[in-house]
Amino acid sequence: MKKILLTITMCLMALTMNAQQYVDLGLPSGTLWKDANESEMLSFDAAFLTYGDSLPTRAQFDELVEKCSWTWTRKGYKVTGSNGNSIFLPASGFRDCKGDWQVGRHGNYWTSTIGELGKSWSCNFNPTMFGVGPVEQCSWRAVRLVKSK
Repeated sequence: MKKILLTITMCLMALTMNAQQYVDLGLPSGTLWKDANESEMLSFDAAFLTYGDSLPTRAQFDELVEKCSWTWTRKGYKVTGSNGNSIFLPASGFRDCKGDWQVGRHGNYWTSTIGELGKSWSCNFNPTMFGVGPVEQCSWRAVRLVKSK
């Protein structure tokens, strides 16, 4: 009986740790943002194939930039919505197409929106700026997922 109870407890703990928490930032689109990054950086193709419709679009990141307040905190941005809820986007760096890692004070997140000439849109930031722009698909970026209400 103790083994069964222990097994059930371990399964419930694993489910709790893997539960995806999404935050409502009060955005007009109703987009909910996951409260943490996925565990690894990926190329655009890998991110798109792995997460598909759960990747935010360029429009969803544009909305996040335009409708939320962004506060730098030494390790990334606290992004606060009109309803007072917030998410944290860490400055997790990126890997360029040559394989060189840029770490420190840069944050770079894929969108699902494909651009021109082998580029896709990404949210990029450092302590003095944040915005959405095109980057090469062969680079590696962080992934933050979204879902609709």
